[in-house]
Amino acid sequence: MPTWLLAGLWGLLAGGALVLGAAVAWWVRVPPKVVAGIMAFGAGVLISALAFELVDEAVRQGGIVPTAVGFLGGAVVYVLANAALDRHGARHRKRSGDQQPSEQEQSGSGAAIAVGALLDGVPESVVLGLTLLTGGAVSPAVLAAIFISNVPEGLSSAAGMKRAGRPARYVFGVWIGIALASGLAALVGYVALDGVSPTVVAAITAVAAGAILAMLADTMIPEAFDRAHVLTGLITALGFLTALAVHSAGGS
Repeated sequence: MPTWLLAGLWGLLAGGALVLGAAVAWWVRVPPKVVAGIMAFGAGVLISALAFELVDEAVRQGGIVPTAVGFLGGAVVYVLANAALDRHGARHRKRSGDQQPSEQEQSGSGAAIAVGALLDGVPESVVLGLTLLTGGAVSPAVLAAIFISNVPEGLSSAAGMKRAGRPARYVFGVWIGIALASGLAALVGYVALDGVSPTVVAAITAVAAGAILAMLADTMIPEAFDRAHVLTGLITALGFLTALAVHSAGGS
């Protein structure tokens, strides 16, 4: 199988976890504290993957300066885009409670939430394509981290969409669309950067990593803390250690 196609399939698999989470939220009533716990665990997994897989690899390939500039740039771009979407009703897109506005309460919020979900998912998928470039194979730790974190993302957000009165065609249309976009982003990330210098790959990896960390701090961790409270830090630490174990096993 061509590597570019493999990149797209890995991205589609990771994005499919969002659809899985949305399906669980739509047909099963999951207690909010359980959703928060899974969200905190997923956040810890992603933080670990960022530290030991993405940023570390970017520093080794491109050096500290391109990595730092790219990382900060990714965070800034994400925060600015997220702030713009917040004003149109996407602030609580990952919340499972009553925080998400309905279309009647804020016109255009449905489109803003969909764009926000795309903003959250694309950097993760691009990273999968980049790990194929740098390592010759997809990183098991990064793939596991994205998949594990995507399930509670889809679950929590879809629960909030349902409570806001959005129909099934909207909810599943959003998440299936994001899953397809994730596959495309991973494929494009691989094809567009194949053959470029390691410094450029490192900088773009850092951009994606910075955007992912900003997303965690702005959306996933607040939702987890809102429900899990004092347990959030412990559960996040367990997620971090789980991803570290996967990383260590892959390197041994």
